[in-house]
Amino acid sequence: MDRKTLEHVLSVARRDAPADLVIKNAQVVNVFTAEVYAAQVALASGHIAAVGEDYQGREVHDLENRYLVPGLIDTHIHIESTLSLPYQLARTILPRGTTTIVADPHEIANVCGLDGIRFLLEASEGLPLCCLFMLPSCVPASPLSTSGAVLKAEDLLTLKDHPRVLGLAEFMNVPGLVQGDKNSLDKIMAFQDGPIDGHAPAVRGDTLQAYAAAGPATDHESTSAEEALEKLRAGLYVLVREGTVTRDLEALLPLSAAKTAPRMAFCTDDRHPEDLLDEGHLDFLIRKAVHLGLSPITAIQMATLNAANAHRLRDRGAIAPGRRADLVASSSLEDFRAERVYAFGQLVAEHGTPVGDWIKPWADKTKVMNTVKLDLSSVSLDIPAMGSRVRAIGVIPNKVVTETRIRPARIEAGLAQADPGNDLLKLAVVNRYGSKSVGLGFVHGLGLSRGAIAGTVGHDSHNLTCAGADDVSMRTAMRALAQCGGGYVVAEGTEVLALMPLPIAGLLSDRSLPEVRAQMDKLQKAVKGLGASLHDPMMHLAFLPLEVIPALKLTDLGLVDVGTFQIIPLWAD
Repeated sequence: MDRKTLEHVLSVARRDAPADLVIKNAQVVNVFTAEVYAAQVALASGHIAAVGEDYQGREVHDLENRYLVPGLIDTHIHIESTLSLPYQLARTILPRGTTTIVADPHEIANVCGLDGIRFLLEASEGLPLCCLFMLPSCVPASPLSTSGAVLKAEDLLTLKDHPRVLGLAEFMNVPGLVQGDKNSLDKIMAFQDGPIDGHAPAVRGDTLQAYAAAGPATDHESTSAEEALEKLRAGLYVLVREGTVTRDLEALLPLSAAKTAPRMAFCTDDRHPEDLLDEGHLDFLIRKAVHLGLSPITAIQMATLNAANAHRLRDRGAIAPGRRADLVASSSLEDFRAERVYAFGQLVAEHGTPVGDWIKPWADKTKVMNTVKLDLSSVSLDIPAMGSRVRAIGVIPNKVVTETRIRPARIEAGLAQADPGNDLLKLAVVNRYGSKSVGLGFVHGLGLSRGAIAGTVGHDSHNLTCAGADDVSMRTAMRALAQCGGGYVVAEGTEVLALMPLPIAGLLSDRSLPEVRAQMDKLQKAVKGLGASLHDPMMHLAFLPLEVIPALKLTDLGLVDVGTFQIIPLWAD
């Protein structure tokens, strides 16, 4: 805080001046001592001046004995995965108690470079939801795919001093960092004075030791308690993720004992609109954790103090003098639901509804529009037969990790075709940045019995990704996305069954989150009508090109064995 603010806070703490706001009859949850006790909280200039009794204030709010907890902090989120702009996202998650997010804009950065990051910074300026950012460390994620931009250390340094930039985002190029390649070390050295997020799926043993030594301080990719414990022992904060596809909370919860919980926090990573609206955000994670047996106080610590500590945020995460006045009132800790939310000392939401006048940030969309440049006339979906068995990407429900599955190929007229009767779909990843590179393969476990689905959301390079039971449906889907400028689509034969345009970088909608959700509901209904039974087939599709998550993925450059970090043949024999 600045000097003038501090002087005001001190005068209120000394009782020499009335507080701007006094919150009385509160059951304060102290995340430092794991206590709950009756107290008043005096606020001044957006900060907590004091916690005690009998404060005078220009305004008084009576909590009528409700619990008061610190504002919730999401330690790792991709705004782009909500398919909504920050203003729309804020109006959904702030009323649920989330007052701070730590965002990694590497999705839009892979499409638009620095212009994409600047756009999200502008689009989140001045919101009551505090949007902090980590700068993308891996654009592109690896040399095994083609993105729309390349960001080096010198590029990132141009934004390092932005007041809402904390440090370096998830470092996905594990082999590059462990082997000490120049570009990786340049970025680590440039940001070693601030927090650095990790991204180390299934990384253990000597590789984990080297990775941790390089500087990453957090990891959100653990899928088992054993893996997470090894990362805790290596000094990393474990961020327990519960997204739309990746749901790791239940597997990691047994690790949240008294000795380990302080080094664990919550994150949502990638969460679609329907889950944000139906289940919730961090409030849902708290409720689920408590339902699974975690103590309410520990769950709240993981969503507040621990989250703040993981990113060196000393100004929030607790109800204590000098901290930001980000506060949430709830009638229950066991069934935690936000009833009042204060952000920087202002009442911003009540009973799930935004309160007051929110200024909608202005952001220049010029450089993040018209990013889908496809010439489908030159794209062939033919896969010449070169054997009898193919390596197929094996989808695992509720996981972004995949398996390598060897499946017999259905061959007609010398070409390998989709075999929906055996749950084997053709998969295409088409470069959308003007190049003619196309990766072709197969996916098992997506569940379509007919038709096709496609999207320009394809982590992390965000090329067009299409899976289908026949080539005609696949071409219909791809043409629809080329014409609308990006998004998600479901098609059967020559008919488009459902379409969600995402005109901003082919990743984001400019509509409200409930409107986006309504479009997503139509997509989900259409795709499930084609036979899919996964919770969210569209998000599963979006992760099939992500070549830094085990075990087998497809990019525009070909089939990637993530374990060896190499392009490998489609044919297994």
